Order: sequence, then C-alpha cells, then structure tokens
Amino acid sequence: MLTEHQKHWGVDQWAAFLTAHELPCMPRSKARLLELEESLGEQLSAHDLATIAATDPFLCLRLLREAEAHRSQRLGHDTTTPLAAVMQLGTESFHQLLATCPETNEGNPGLAECEARSCMASQLAMKWGSARADVSPDEVAMASLLAEIGELLLWSVAPELPLAALEALHSGKSPRSIQAQVDVCGFRFKDLTLKCATLWHLPPLLTQLIRGIDNTRANLSRLCIDTARHLHTGGPSDPALPSDIADAKQIIHGASLEWLTEQLPDLDEEQVAAIVAKAGELLVSREQP
Repeated sequence: MLTEHQKHWGVDQWAAFLTAHELPCMPRSKARLLELEESLGEQLSAHDLATIAATDPFLCLRLLREAEAHRSQRLGHDTTTPLAAVMQLGTESFHQLLATCPETNEGNPGLAECEARSCMASQLAMKWGSARADVSPDEVAMASLLAEIGELLLWSVAPELPLAALEALHSGKSPRSIQAQVDVCGFRFKDLTLKCATLWHLPPLLTQLIRGIDNTRANLSRLCIDTARHLHTGGPSDPALPSDIADAKQIIHGASLEWLTEQLPDLDEEQVAAIVAKAGELLVSREQP
C-alpha cells in the first residue's frame, strides 16, 4: 500500500526509491537456467547465459549494472549488450547473481503484460535491426527490452500507480495511456525510466536508444516498443499497426512491407495481407504533395 506521502511523489522521488530497491528477476529465468544445465549436462556458455538474460528485462538490467561496476574498475568499453555483460562479469558470477536474485510476481497481470511487451519489442528490434544491417542489433534490442523498466518496477513495487493509470485510460477519463500516466501520477513512465537510467549510470548509448529520438537506431527502438504496445493492446486489427509498418519501411528501406509485417508474432496470412495493404496506402499518401 502506498503511504499518503508516496501518493504525492514526483518522478525524482520515485526514481530514488526504485533505484534503491534490489532488482528482481522473472521466476522463469531461474527455471530456464536449471533446465539448460540438466539438458546440456555441462557448463553453459556465455552465449547461453546471455540468451536467458535477453528475455528478462529485470535480470538484464541487474546483469548490466553488475557488469558496468566491474567495467569501471577495469576501464573497459561500455557494456551495451547482454553477451558483453556476461563476458564482463564472467559465467560463474552470473550463476551466483541469478541464484541469489529475488523473484518478482509474474502472476501480476499488469506486470506480466508489460514484461511481455518489452520482450516482444526486443525480439522485433533484433529482426528489424538485422534487416537494416545494423552494426549491433543486440544494442537496439537491449534498449527496447529496458525501455519500460520504470513501469515494470512500479508494477513490481507499487502496482497501485500503473493500475490507477490503466483504470483512467479504460474509463475514458484519459484519452491516451501517456496522458493517463500524467493525469494520475504526474509524470510519464518513460521519464521515470530515463531518470532511473541516469541514477544507475547506464551507458550513454543505451540511454540515447531508450530515449528513442535523435538518430535512426533510436527511432527504430522506439518504433519497436510502440509496435509491441499496439499489438498487445489492440491485437492484429489495431489501427496503428499499418502506420507502424509504414514507418518501419521508411527506416529499413531494403525490406518489403510483407517481410516487415511477417516479423510480428502470431499473425495469419489474412491479417498480414490486411496490414500490408493499409501500410502501402499510407506510404502512397505520404509521397503525395
């Protein structure tokens, strides 16, 4: 339960509060580690461990912070991918980090949905980023995975806040999710993410990508997050998806509308065709004077 004092906190107070908490992990990450160890019967590689972290935003952030702490002592390069974080920390330290990590409540529907969106955005960033021949799609994917960590931490520590924002949106009191966040909490959850990133001293590149502006890679990260949100909120018929695909085409020139749409999960041929047709119409209208 929130105290009366906490109900009046702004983004700075919440960021300070959340960054002081020990970061949890999703319970499935520990289960996946045990499953892989039993099936492979040998010590897992750094790549295997990075794959586990890359599908858990809480664990990925915890790993990144630990790796950056080690890096600052060795004066190495910024850690900007899950694999680099595992390599920086070492496989044994990763095992210990995951084993001692508290587990968050994945039975919380709001947290589960927000976390699923983050993972979908990250996977989409890997696919679309690879098609763009990005120098490191892993970096864009990691930023997409961590972009909603502020909201995720609120769901984990103070679920009353994001729940109240959702209720304001669904009741019609606030027309858009971001407006609902501002109306109820006084700040955007994305601003909370960026404030936490500053307090955690995350690498500047990741912070720039999370901010989602200034360059093509950051725009791609933001687009993946928006697309995942639209797909989760409205499903394949969400009216914003064709615009997302049209935007992706303007960023990833070499990919077809069909291929870009096919990278979205759980769409059948009819749904793909409908989105492609509307995206094509939007591109034509954008080219007209």
